[in-house]
Amino acid sequence: MNRSILHISLLISLLFSACTDKLEVENPNTPAVDQFWKTGQDAKAGVNAVYGSFYRIGGYARWIHFNFDLRSDEGYSGSPWLELQNWQKFLVVNYNFDCGMHVWLHHYQGIYRANQVIANVPNIEMDETLKKQYLGEAKFLRALYYFNLTSLWGNVPLQLTPSEPTDLPEYATQEQDWAQIEKDLTEAIPDLPAQYGGADIGRATKGAAYALLGKLYMQQRKFDKAKAAFDWLVTGEGKGYYGLMENYQDNFTHLHENNKESVFEVQFSDANIGGPDVDAANSASGNQRSQFFGPRGVGWSDGQCRRWVVDTLSQEKTIDGQRDPRLAVTCLWDSLDERGPDFTLVYGRTFKDRYGPDNREVWFHKYLDDYWRDFSNYYSPINFRVIRYADVLLMYAECLNELGQTAAAYPYVDQVRERAHLAKLSVVKPGLGKEQFLQQLKHERICELAGEGTRWNDLIRWGDLNDAVKVSAVAKRDPDFENFQPGKHNLLPIPQSEMDINAHLQQNPNW
Repeated sequence: MNRSILHISLLISLLFSACTDKLEVENPNTPAVDQFWKTGQDAKAGVNAVYGSFYRIGGYARWIHFNFDLRSDEGYSGSPWLELQNWQKFLVVNYNFDCGMHVWLHHYQGIYRANQVIANVPNIEMDETLKKQYLGEAKFLRALYYFNLTSLWGNVPLQLTPSEPTDLPEYATQEQDWAQIEKDLTEAIPDLPAQYGGADIGRATKGAAYALLGKLYMQQRKFDKAKAAFDWLVTGEGKGYYGLMENYQDNFTHLHENNKESVFEVQFSDANIGGPDVDAANSASGNQRSQFFGPRGVGWSDGQCRRWVVDTLSQEKTIDGQRDPRLAVTCLWDSLDERGPDFTLVYGRTFKDRYGPDNREVWFHKYLDDYWRDFSNYYSPINFRVIRYADVLLMYAECLNELGQTAAAYPYVDQVRERAHLAKLSVVKPGLGKEQFLQQLKHERICELAGEGTRWNDLIRWGDLNDAVKVSAVAKRDPDFENFQPGKHNLLPIPQSEMDINAHLQQNPNW
């Protein structure tokens, strides 16, 4: 189970005073800053609150997965909620739709809380090492929130101080946003610990900041800088902290969380079952993915996996001729059990019994809770792994290949394949050229990382959505991309409610 939940709800009591003709209520928001930020405990509580935005529906609890998994070619929505389905089909009419609006709002909520820490903690008299750590955590978290926003919207306003209701932040370009994320991470790295113990496990580490910095550089195609960032984890000082779990499935259950393969993960919990989905003393802090991506009859089935992912993973065989073990962990479909739908169990009932013998639907299996119970709900305790070491190894190989060091990239792909009991790439496909190796990496990444929120940025980085010819190739795997317009759908529309209140903003191109 989770060792720690880095979530805080700061309760402020209303102070009432009565007289004969009126009730005076002191505004709890006005004195809060003056009363808070006095001690080291205040600093820690403030940082914990920054993590708290992960648990809201626009954080990692729900909608972020619709934007990164389902808008990519590996997933789709067949939801009866037509507007939700159309969001993934690039048929967006309502710019304020939940899928985008809540991600925008709850990410900026996290940024606001990080800004409070960065502004107020330096003035607290406390242990200087802890002070630097808390500031480093706040900068890492602000960088992560901005990385997600910039990956989805591109041009998002930079708010770097605690905001006021009347603030109208200036328009910022994607390049300006990237630059601020880089600044936050490079400032955070020196002051973050390499690892934690006890109740602090799950906090942002030096390795997490280096990994996010590497991902940031990769999206800008600055592969030399990305490699230098990944060096710390792969060949440098941090190498001893990370490795691959022998059992691939251990990365997606609540039984082996915060393991050596986890670079950064969100600490979910089912401690507050039935709690509200807002900030409160008893607020829910569960992972809602299994409810929304769970198969029909168990979950809402609002998000599903494309069948081509099954077909791609089925191409791989282990060294002893068996099915790639990652397939059954990644996908839930009629032949999860190789004997077929009569034997494939879906939350305690056979696939055939639930859906019939000829159903071709596929669901993402990662993060589902069928391995330990026969139902799902909004309160799954399974941590979400934001960055895994396997992802870092494959990104490191991509950097080396882009830098013309293809031969040196092979060992890092080999590590990932060997964990799945596959033959080394250096054995089955030696001597690939740069472009051939990149195509192979695309295959390796879908086999290893499908359903983990990496695919959208992969497609953007590879330029696979840059023109109509490339998009048509993607559409052969995912017909939703027949609606995709290059230069428009690469970015989401900025919520109209934000445009209405802030004249400094500019809507994204062609929206």
